[in-house]
Formats: sequence, structure tokens, C-alpha cells
Amino acid sequence: MKNYKLHLLVLILVIIAEFIGTVTIPLGFGSIILLPMLFAMVFGLLLTMKPLRIANEKDMKDAGSLVSITLLLLMAKYGTNIGPTIPDLIASSPALILQEFGNIGTVFLGVPLGLALGMGREVIGAAHSIGREPNVALIADKYGLDSPEGEGVLGVYIVGTVLGTILISLLASILATVSPLHPYSLAMAAGVGSASMMTAVVGTLAELFPDMTEMLTSYGTASNVLSGLDGVYMSLFISLPLSEWMYRKFRGNKESRGVKNGK
Repeated sequence: MKNYKLHLLVLILVIIAEFIGTVTIPLGFGSIILLPMLFAMVFGLLLTMKPLRIANEKDMKDAGSLVSITLLLLMAKYGTNIGPTIPDLIASSPALILQEFGNIGTVFLGVPLGLALGMGREVIGAAHSIGREPNVALIADKYGLDSPEGEGVLGVYIVGTVLGTILISLLASILATVSPLHPYSLAMAAGVGSASMMTAVVGTLAELFPDMTEMLTSYGTASNVLSGLDGVYMSLFISLPLSEWMYRKFRGNKESRGVKNGK
């Protein structure tokens, strides 16, 4: 009950977002689907900004700690959808496993782009992954969060928390309407290790392909679980060394390798 103000704000935002409902914006090449969750996130962000500033720092911190609890309930619900589709998931297991290697695409795109924008070793922490909690912990253990690499991963973590769900949902909507990619492949790609991002993509795809909702949810959830299981190992043994190598390749050996706590 000590967070009654927070719960009341969330309830009001959910009611407003559900009242708005799903908004479809037709474009020349397809359409963009805006789900109620996106509106709730945007409205929640506005409540933390001036001149409104209804939610203070404590409210935001408490809300962050409650997100994991709500996501556990959401993943439990999704888990009930996996059971009936297990034969299809087993048949698609090679694709589900191999698609995990697509996560290292952040390295090939992020490192050159970050260096072009003037970043230093921050780009290693920022570009080795999508910067979720396990990746923050990995960088903290290897370099320390007070290092340039730590600043990079924290920057991506914050931006991903605020804007990631919105952007990935819009991207899924556009790709689903203009690209030749099958909806199942987009659902698999949504499982990047973030339950909120995966939910946003699956919800968007389900609006576009309602007859595929069960399989889209199953593929997205299974892919997200796999990313959670092997994501740290992919980062530790593949993505992070690759980021280091690409950094040295573009920058040469002028800068010494980052060491935890600056030692």
C-alpha cells in the first residue's frame, strides 16, 4: 500500500491507453501499428517530465523494481501457449538456435557507427549486445561500471528501457508489411532477451496476422527464453571479443585494453 500513488497512476494510464486502443497508420508502403502499451509508455514518460512531473525519482525507482514481477506473470501466461505448439517448435529448433547468432549483428553495425560518431571504448560496452540486465552485469564484472565500457552499456540500457520497446514495435510493423520476411521469422527475431520488447513485437504481429497469434506468441517466447539462456555466453565468448577486435582493427593498438576499476 505504500506505493498506492504509483499503482493509481498506472491504473489511470492503462485505462486511457486501452480506451485509445490500437491505432493503425496507413502508409504508402504498408502500415504502422501502435498498441495501447506504447501509449501507456509514452504517457508514463511524460509524467516524469516538466511541467507535469507527477512521478518523482522514488516513484520511478519503485516502478523499475516492480517491472520484473509483472513480467514474470506475463511470461508465465506466455508459457501456457508454448505447450500446444511444442511439436512445431521442435521442428523449427535449428532455426531457433541459429537465429541467436543474429544478435551479434549489433557488433557489426554498432562498433563502426559508434566510432564514426566519436565514441572511444564506450562503444565496446554499447555495441556488444542490446544492453539488457545480464549484459550490464557482464560488463560490470569484466570492466567495472565506472569504466568507459560501463558507461557505454549503461547508456544503451537506459535508452533501450525508455525507447527500445517503442522503436522495435514500429520496426516490426514496418517489416511485416513491406518485407518478404515471414511473420514467424519476425517473431523469432523479437526474442532478443527483453520480455517487454518481445511482447511489443508479438502484439504488433498478432494485430496484423490474428490467425497466427498462437504460433507467433510461441515462437517469440521460445526465442526469448533461448536468448536469456545463452545470451550471456554469446556475449562473453563471441560478441565481446569481436567488439574488442573490431575496436582495435579500426583504432589500432593506440589505446590500452580496458581493465576493471581502472587497474
